[in-house]
Amino acid sequence: MSEDFKNYWYNGLAEITSYTLEQERYGEIRDAEAVLIYVTEDFLPEIQVKADHPSDSTKSVLKLNQTKKFFTGIYSYSIMNSVFYPLEEKNHALKVTTSVQEWCGHVYAQLNNRDSFKIKSHSYFESEADQKFEFQKTVLEDELWTQVRVNPEDLPSGELLIIPSFEFIRLKHKELKPYNAIATTQTQDSIHSFKVEYPSLNRSLTIWYEPDFPYHIIKWEEQSSKHITKATKKKQLRTDYWSKNTNADSHLRDSLQLNFSL
Repeated sequence: MSEDFKNYWYNGLAEITSYTLEQERYGEIRDAEAVLIYVTEDFLPEIQVKADHPSDSTKSVLKLNQTKKFFTGIYSYSIMNSVFYPLEEKNHALKVTTSVQEWCGHVYAQLNNRDSFKIKSHSYFESEADQKFEFQKTVLEDELWTQVRVNPEDLPSGELLIIPSFEFIRLKHKELKPYNAIATTQTQDSIHSFKVEYPSLNRSLTIWYEPDFPYHIIKWEEQSSKHITKATKKKQLRTDYWSKNTNADSHLRDSLQLNFSL
């Protein structure tokens, strides 16, 4: 772990980046907003939660909370995805959770990295309802967003099995399982891009990021069938946001150009 890494990620601040989002839903593009919140935390691997205090039992993780907000006609969508990625050793994400809330109901999925991947999923749909899954460990699409920020050289490449994002699985009502995928990294105009393609799903995800530390994510694009979801960076702020919870702190939303209030 380099000194640059320690100075950036272990200074008691979170990195918050807002994005203009064009989100596909129900075959139409919606004006939307996305926020990526990265912060280091002490994590208890046995019970797999954030530790109240650091100890010999905790592991250091880079946590990503990714949020999306948009409207579909009269009603609203709110999506949140959390990834806890270990920093002290090379491993898959220790935990991934995803929740989707809208006026029809909400769905929730949680992966715990133990001797295998243990996944629980809950949905208001009869066909999905309460489910449990167990898979041998393989690449998680949701963990790629943290791998980019830690060390892009560790990103996977070639043909491999990847479990698609929980958000995609639930919004598109696809079977939750590993899918054959192709992962590639490219450089164009001094900007690097990482792309994952799923031939059987007719879907791809591309993330563009700066080539130098701390590897900021500039934009991303998700293509599925004939529709493309796009996100472009707006503003970035580094702050201890958890202490900025008074009405007087509301101006910080303006500095991030956040418009949606759901």
